[in-house]
Amino acid sequence: MSGITGKVVAITGAGSGIGEAAALLLAERGARVVLGGRRSERLTELADRIVKAGGEAAWVRADVTRREDLEAMVALAVERFGRLDVFVANAGVGTISPLDDLRVEEWDHMVDVNVKGVLHGIAAALPVFRAQGAGHFVTTASTAAYRVAPSMAVYAGTKVAVRAICEGLRQEAGADLRVTTVSPGATATDFAEASSNPEVRANITKMRDDLAIPPTAIAEAMAFAISQPTTVDVNEIIVRPTAQR
Repeated sequence: MSGITGKVVAITGAGSGIGEAAALLLAERGARVVLGGRRSERLTELADRIVKAGGEAAWVRADVTRREDLEAMVALAVERFGRLDVFVANAGVGTISPLDDLRVEEWDHMVDVNVKGVLHGIAAALPVFRAQGAGHFVTTASTAAYRVAPSMAVYAGTKVAVRAICEGLRQEAGADLRVTTVSPGATATDFAEASSNPEVRANITKMRDDLAIPPTAIAEAMAFAISQPTTVDVNEIIVRPTAQR
């Protein structure tokens, strides 16, 4: 994995789950990581773990719904490490429920985090990548971008949008930038807890407990894409449990 060593990687949603797993794995393989998330105490603990293990890490509180937070995150990477090689747009929320619940505020929140959050990351990192003449966007989507299930209409809509945005970005990126979309299936994170519908929450929790794969499996997929030569652009990766339909 020599293609990872020395790279500066910014990761949103780094405080837990897939973001935390990606930060630990990439730092272990030589990346210098910049951690972003809403829970400062989690970021502090994670950065300390990485540094104690011999890695390099910085962190900043970042809410992806605030464009200025992601601009500050990118600025921290450049100030601390001199450049930014990879921007991992991992932050996401899944407040899933049937449309009949009319949880409109939760729909709005998913759009703000899952779609606008990705766009804010692109807006923050793209000028830096263009100035450098190199850069890599890695975005966490979902298998919901490919298959819609009951209670997941709005969530799936946000992930379809993310996949479309990233494909458009890939086509506009030119020969110097790389774009990768990683779509996890059922993963052992706290995703289920976000739903305020008790029945949906119970169903998602059961699926997670029955067949979910660890967040490290998604982190490995990200590492694979990042480690490739600059002339190789791994565009889409789907990673799900073998038993998941």
